[in-house]
Amino acid sequence: MSGPPADVRRAGALRVVGLMSGTSYDAIDAAAADLALDGDTLVLTPLGMISTAYEKGLRAELAGALPPAATDLATVCRLDTRIGQAFAAAAVRADLELCDGRSDLTASHGQTVYHWAGSGRVYGTLQIGEPAWIAEATGRPVVSGFRTRDVAAGGQGAPLVSVFDVMWLRGRLGVPVALNLGGIANVTVVADGAGGAPLAFDTGPANALIDAAVRELAEGAAPGGARSMDVDGVLAARGTVHPGLLRKLLDEPYYALPAPKTTGKELFHLPYLRAALDTCGPLSAEDVVATLTRLTARTVADAVRPFGATEVIASGGGTRNPVLMRWLREELGGGVPLRTSDELGLPSGAKEAYAFAVLGWLTVHGLPASLPSCTGARHPSVLGSLTPGAAGRSLPAPLATAPVRLVLRAPGASP
Repeated sequence: MSGPPADVRRAGALRVVGLMSGTSYDAIDAAAADLALDGDTLVLTPLGMISTAYEKGLRAELAGALPPAATDLATVCRLDTRIGQAFAAAAVRADLELCDGRSDLTASHGQTVYHWAGSGRVYGTLQIGEPAWIAEATGRPVVSGFRTRDVAAGGQGAPLVSVFDVMWLRGRLGVPVALNLGGIANVTVVADGAGGAPLAFDTGPANALIDAAVRELAEGAAPGGARSMDVDGVLAARGTVHPGLLRKLLDEPYYALPAPKTTGKELFHLPYLRAALDTCGPLSAEDVVATLTRLTARTVADAVRPFGATEVIASGGGTRNPVLMRWLREELGGGVPLRTSDELGLPSGAKEAYAFAVLGWLTVHGLPASLPSCTGARHPSVLGSLTPGAAGRSLPAPLATAPVRLVLRAPGASP
């Protein structure tokens, strides 16, 4: 494989591009990193991130095929192909712009279109974006389909970033909690107050219902006309939380389920919101968005409180919403600081893409990338499927032991 010059290569050294598109399905994030072992520590040197928006027509077709809408196999085939091609273009761009054309591996999360869950179990999961298009365009091997192996082992298939969170935050004082605010919010409790096993789960919606309300109700309500999200929390700031709607939403049984657990837009979608709104009188778009923003803050805080969290470290698109962040601080209380991953050196918008780069690195070295206490699986698993790159590109030799911690190193810093 290509990569850093031989004189600076260390054990397990690879240059990896991680590709991620979350439940908001607005763009493909591509983050590149140099990854290498230093004893029992995985050293991650961030090389940057680029984000490529889905083409408008593709995003519309994807939105129209997601639950609870009906779809057909022809549509699934088209989306699998077109999303694979979009991921391939993002990978090529990342290789050229971030890696000087010298990446070794692509790790692609793909686009989740369905998570088959019920009665506290996950029966299957589907991420599309055919990896063969990425391998053909880049010539590099591709690791993809990370979630399915964990589900096959009895796990929830999520949140898979927990292995990254645990390695990254291990050793911090107290009970640190990593929080991702994407379409769905998920947390990793690195250790409970008694120093027990880590735990991870989806807390409920982060931006999913807020975005649905903005698209459905807020045309013309914010400067610039139609929006797909509450940019800068403008609508929430202008609205008033409706107590009746908030109580109705908080009655959702999912919140009372024990962890580990996972959810998605299969539950928290526009018809779900409409059903809740039907129980209330007419509300302005601003009041609905304010109520949904408070819902996210409340359910996240309620989820982490029982574990005695001493700090919450947030990442994801929700960190750019100042109203959500302010209300989350209120809900957590003054004794639990809320900070972003940027403060620890990890760009909050790129964290998940970097996490999947790490998962890809683990997979090609034959190392497990799942934590049973976080996903509920029967055992740790080597995750994903491998799509070979161009002829002559060999894979690295397996490693005997997995790293136990992860540190970030600035580009150009001494080893």
